[in-house]
Amino acid sequence: MLLYYITDRLQFSGNEREKRLQLLRKIAECAAAGVHYIQIREKDLTIHEIQELGAEAAHLISQHAGTRLLINSRVDVALACRAGGVHLPANDLTASEARAIFGGVGRGSPVVAVSCHTTEEVAYAEAHGADFAVFGPVFEKNGLPDPKGLARLEKACKRPHMAANAMPVLALGGITLENAAQCRDAGAAGIAAIRLFQQNDVDRLVRRFGESF
Repeated sequence: MLLYYITDRLQFSGNEREKRLQLLRKIAECAAAGVHYIQIREKDLTIHEIQELGAEAAHLISQHAGTRLLINSRVDVALACRAGGVHLPANDLTASEARAIFGGVGRGSPVVAVSCHTTEEVAYAEAHGADFAVFGPVFEKNGLPDPKGLARLEKACKRPHMAANAMPVLALGGITLENAAQCRDAGAAGIAAIRLFQQNDVDRLVRRFGESF
């Protein structure tokens, strides 16, 4: 399964400096453990602060070829800190528009991920050339159980007229080691999470996923 860590330094304890240090340590831990994608998603920071954080994260990840750093929403910041690509929220730029911006400055192979909440949004992202969709919520929405989320995930993953090389869909929202297999069985190519990575030993987590899937 593809593994996708979404950052949230506000979940760590301490003052701002301590939270930032803990976040950078977690990013390094995820990269060393083989997590495939890490998304910087610190919405309360200024553009300059995100760029600084992204540059530090990119440096930490640079020695791990299997991990790609993505910046949430901001193609300009992704370019400035030399991240591997961008994660686009729903109703943002299209994947094709983002890819054109990268290509216009000679960055021809970015990873472009898109947040999706419906099967139609998944199809639209795929039509515009996204590398993969992050679909949610599956098990939780705003911390509360979402009883219909798994069925929506399966519908999005097993959408009509899918080609053999269809765009992968990753599951998001309340994912745990215990329920990740249900996402796989629903057709998800991987899982995306905040707490799952931030609250666990990531090396052990990755090994357990490797043993189970």
